[in-house]
Amino acid sequence: MANDSPPDHPTEHFRFPVDATSVMLFARSLGDDQPASIDIDHPDAADGLVPPPTFFQSSAHYEPDYPLDTLRTGWKQKITPRHPGPGKTLHGEQRFVYHHPVRSGDVLDVTIRIGDQWRKESSRGGALDFVEQITEFRNQDGVLCVTAVNTGVIPENKPGSDS
Repeated sequence: MANDSPPDHPTEHFRFPVDATSVMLFARSLGDDQPASIDIDHPDAADGLVPPPTFFQSSAHYEPDYPLDTLRTGWKQKITPRHPGPGKTLHGEQRFVYHHPVRSGDVLDVTIRIGDQWRKESSRGGALDFVEQITEFRNQDGVLCVTAVNTGVIPENKPGSDS
């Protein structure tokens, strides 16, 4: 992911404040006892708490049209390449690439776009469609900090199957 420029056609765009309390609670929920993640008064946290590696998944709480947040006021099911409907997608893979440090106090600009899409045929179980979702997190200075790539797997509905 050498390209440091913003995506041409993001499907989603929102801001994600990296709040010290959110970082601390996220770290504690994981059992993370690193002082830089849980103790704002620790010398390693002088520039802000350091989020645990998977903290960036919590940005979904700030995504305006997050399709899995069925309790949000005005929620409507959207069928998109990213979300083909409830129970239709399997989580295939998640990877993070860290480009620049993030600390509590940063406000990240988040863009989500569709990456590669491909199909794998199987004589036994039907076809599987794969869809990459690429999420980029840029800090308030426009610096690319984290790239998250989520691969969703959509099984083909075969005749006679329950789905």
